[in-house]
Amino acid sequence: MGPPLKLFKNQKYQELKQECIKDSRLFCDPTFLPENDSLFYNRLLPGKVVWKRPQDICDDPHLIVGNISHHQLTQGRLGHKPMVSAFSCLAVQESHWTKTIPNHKEQEWDPHKTDKYAGIFRFHLVFSFSTSMNEFWNALLEKAYAKLLGCYEALDGLTITDIIVDFTGTLAETVDMQKGRYTELVEEKYKLFGELYKTFTKGGLICCSIESPNQEEQEVETDWGLLKGHTYTMTDIRKIRLGERLVEVFSAEKLYMVRLRNPLGRQEWSGPWSEISEEWQQLTAADRKNLGLVMSDDGEFWMSLEEFCRNFHKLNVCRNVNNPIFGRKELESVLGCWTVDDDPLMNRSGGCYNNRDTFLQNPQYIFTVPEDGHKVIMSLQQKDLRTYRRMGRPDNYIIGFELFKVEMNRKFRLHHLYIQERAGTSTYIDTRTVFLSKYLKKGSYVLVPTMFQHGRTSEFLLRIFSEVPVQLRELTLDMPKMSCWNLARGYPKVVTQITVHSAEDLERNCKPILKNTVHAIFDTQVWNSRKFCDQFLGQVTLDADPSDCRDLKSLYLRKKGGPTAKVKQGHISFKVISSDDLTEL
Repeated sequence: MGPPLKLFKNQKYQELKQECIKDSRLFCDPTFLPENDSLFYNRLLPGKVVWKRPQDICDDPHLIVGNISHHQLTQGRLGHKPMVSAFSCLAVQESHWTKTIPNHKEQEWDPHKTDKYAGIFRFHLVFSFSTSMNEFWNALLEKAYAKLLGCYEALDGLTITDIIVDFTGTLAETVDMQKGRYTELVEEKYKLFGELYKTFTKGGLICCSIESPNQEEQEVETDWGLLKGHTYTMTDIRKIRLGERLVEVFSAEKLYMVRLRNPLGRQEWSGPWSEISEEWQQLTAADRKNLGLVMSDDGEFWMSLEEFCRNFHKLNVCRNVNNPIFGRKELESVLGCWTVDDDPLMNRSGGCYNNRDTFLQNPQYIFTVPEDGHKVIMSLQQKDLRTYRRMGRPDNYIIGFELFKVEMNRKFRLHHLYIQERAGTSTYIDTRTVFLSKYLKKGSYVLVPTMFQHGRTSEFLLRIFSEVPVQLRELTLDMPKMSCWNLARGYPKVVTQITVHSAEDLERNCKPILKNTVHAIFDTQVWNSRKFCDQFLGQVTLDADPSDCRDLKSLYLRKKGGPTAKVKQGHISFKVISSDDLTEL
């Protein structure tokens, strides 16, 4: 079950439709009138603009002809390619377009039941059109999107991931294929295939493109028939086990294949596994059917994983997130804001990491990775400001975020960065969304979302995807609150950080783990991690006085019994920082 629907400008579809039917009139949207302001922000088209209804364009208009297909879209006159590509991608997964266009049969125009039609959708066919000339779902959907953003001009500058995320709520990740070196690193290549396969089979949307070094090379064809600067949609992905005859033919037991489509419906791949290739010709029609290597339309083609990684530069992966009411969630999300206050402890707009004096005044969020080696995708999305463009405000602020590995038991905000490991940083850019994808070690992490400049206000959405629960939550307190417990136990007077840097010269074949006991002093114990029962190796006892030196120290391990116990083999190196200022750390 998803979040409750929020009505746009409180417009209720059924009420508006029934009012129009009752008055025997067609709907004219007062929030998006058929005039110049619905097309552009502050400019006029030469000549008269004519707005038409579907029945004014063809004799038999339909919202959808049959079922929505990614084969029905072709780029229109003004050539808004991200919109065409996004709609083509959206049509690959039925679960997404049925959410985006709910109850489409109820909205159809029926010439035999004109008394039930109210023209509640109006359109201006500008950027894309369907190859079925009497089908209008994409034009109407495009108009609804333009209405949401303020006008059709607001569609310019959108990326394909912006559009897909807005329509589906998926979590987008952009993969740099060259930076990932997937053609060189075999293990990484198959790991990528596994992620793409899992994403696609769970209803995710995937598209890819080839970079063009300059505007002149946009849409220029490569030696293998692909177009530079053009987005291709992934329509299938398969790991195929070959039979005995085909193993001999291809000298491999398995094929890793992806099927792509050019939304233009032309200029297909002409390399290995294309329709004219030697590989394709060696398969009989029965082989292709049995292996699932089928193509249903011009513009669609198969590629091997190897050729896919070699030829494409950028990959957009939009994950369909499983968030059940009960059970483990894959996505954690919070709404937040950057706010300005005269009190530094209440100010929440500290700017980027370069502003060292104010950086930690930003909002802070903590999450915990319970096991090593899990991929975590962090996404920061700022509020869309395009609706304010008429007032002269910028479309987007420059945003980004920093990630720090912190103490496992941290409960309060960071105030200084003495020993925290800087675990990652996103790109800082004026786009709607920035993200970071990393395989993280077990531990707790604090994420700090920022605007590039300090002292500005805005809202944001922070989302974290992981296949293990991470329990995202905001750190709001600077220090412990006063409570009734303090009357009996006293209020904390000192805050202490302990970081163990290494454990060395231990017994052979040991896998050391640390366990801490905290009283007035700290007992740090080293154990050998074993399958059934951990083995005690030794411990050190640490003082934690605010006046102590904060440099790196090294102590020998001792048996149980305190600082005077017998010395054992091995020593640990550590740093202790204590302060009687509870907001210092």
